[in-house]
Amino acid sequence: MATKNFIEELEWRGMIHTIMPGAKEQLEKGMTTAYLGIDPTADSLHIGHLVGVMILKHFQMCGHRPVALIGGATGMIGDPSGKSQERNLLDEPTLRRNQEAIRRQLAKLLDFESDAPNAALLVNNYDWMKEFSFLDFIRDIGKLITVNYMMAKDSVKKRFNGEGDGMSFTEFTYQLVQGYDFLHLYETLDCRLQLGGADQWGNITTGTELIRRKAGGEAYAITCPLITKADGTKFGKTESGNVWLDPRYTSPYKFYQFWLNVSDDDAKRYIRIFTLLDRGTIEALVAEHDAAPHLRLLQKRLAEELTVMIHSRGEYEKAVEASAILFGGSTAEALRGLDEQTLLQVFEGVPCFTLPRAELGGAFVELFAGQLEVFPSKGECRKLVQGGGVSLNKEKVTDPQRPVGESDLIAGKYLLVQRGKKNYYLVTAE
Repeated sequence: MATKNFIEELEWRGMIHTIMPGAKEQLEKGMTTAYLGIDPTADSLHIGHLVGVMILKHFQMCGHRPVALIGGATGMIGDPSGKSQERNLLDEPTLRRNQEAIRRQLAKLLDFESDAPNAALLVNNYDWMKEFSFLDFIRDIGKLITVNYMMAKDSVKKRFNGEGDGMSFTEFTYQLVQGYDFLHLYETLDCRLQLGGADQWGNITTGTELIRRKAGGEAYAITCPLITKADGTKFGKTESGNVWLDPRYTSPYKFYQFWLNVSDDDAKRYIRIFTLLDRGTIEALVAEHDAAPHLRLLQKRLAEELTVMIHSRGEYEKAVEASAILFGGSTAEALRGLDEQTLLQVFEGVPCFTLPRAELGGAFVELFAGQLEVFPSKGECRKLVQGGGVSLNKEKVTDPQRPVGESDLIAGKYLLVQRGKKNYYLVTAE
């Protein structure tokens, strides 16, 4: 067993909402197996999943065995917890594809491959639910839990009290299916603990009740608080939607920028929850940040830890360079090193112009003050060039008659004009 105590570790990090009596004692007995469910409705996790994944990571680091359960069967039903509408249901090929993608992401944080007794496991509840007939389920499982018990759960009560469009029988049975997962893992893997968000408490306790009634055993639950932003709004959402772990959906640059731009209050909470930094390091960082908040040291460290952990050190360095292009004194070489997706994200929102490719080869002043209205007039353009206030692709323009040709294009199609310190214009040659 590792020396770190799992519950103490989570408590100082602010990651515990409720602990079922007996859970602490179970963990003190020796290596314990615990599971956490992950919704497979997409082929990538997003940062809303990271709290649960970090809990599994700490669990493994404390010497226990984590089980990540992909909710293939439950994904076909839809969990009513915290939702007012039914969700779209998935077919099996989609579920399997999503499962494999999620496994690859989890493998960056959890040890699945070693021969250690606490190596992580990935399971899919579809594998044991697909052969379960409806008659068998209602005979063996349904009879153990009363409707009164199920109706008393908050997630059910809210939907019955007029939130959303009511609740289908399919969704009503969700807690029984999730409860059966816990029973199945208890019987097959000696799994004694379920971990999850505070909104899962009702579903988890249905599982502990099933284990007590069906197997005469004891099982426990630990939940973590639902993460919100300091202003009370939902964590992990941006104007453009979820912040994904897969670079196809959220580039490392955008991922880095998300953490870099969190508020001071949020940064103080998030650095405890989403990084593996120890308590002493975090307390020193917070003190350093409070002494000079304008330096945003906490946000910078948070963004570094997360980007390196989810992507790589190389992607983090590229994201820092990309940020410097917009906000600092970066070089033309750094600009040319950007891939097209990151370039467009860095300059999202700046004025854009289109230049016919046939016009390339013309003088700078003719193209950008004549053909395109990047400058209000040719005279203004010449004056700014003479004053050293104009750059093309991060290189100073010293002659307004300088020709602009194909060799100047970034990624074969873009030109970046800078007027003064903060005014950028992105020109696409078509």
